[in-house]
Amino acid sequence: MIRLIQFLNEKNHFLEKFYSLNEYQMSRLESGLFDDIEKFYNQREDLLKIIKYVDAEIHQSHMVHKDITGAFDENQKMQIREALRCKEMYVQKILEQDLSILSLIDEAKSQIIKELQDIKHTKKALAGYKSPAA
Repeated sequence: MIRLIQFLNEKNHFLEKFYSLNEYQMSRLESGLFDDIEKFYNQREDLLKIIKYVDAEIHQSHMVHKDITGAFDENQKMQIREALRCKEMYVQKILEQDLSILSLIDEAKSQIIKELQDIKHTKKALAGYKSPAA
């Protein structure tokens, strides 16, 4: 049972790291710094792999320590509830961050497309002023 609580807390630790990584990257994106976006996605992917591994350990521990016989004391149940509450909080915040990150990236893509269209129109306008070759 103690292992289950340890794994739940470990998962929350990595969710917190994931949340912090998102916060850092959001501040960079808001400042227009997109140069290390691939590194950011790789770091997120690494954290997701770790979380997936911890989830498997949680599942395994849960299968071994099911509370069929009422073996969990109230303190252990409280720790499990608290860990699950914390996990839900991080998951909700991370989902909100992901929507913000996607929005920031989408805004930057739209701005780049607009700038490229403006350059194309400017080139066409300038081409109309060129004198024909003699």
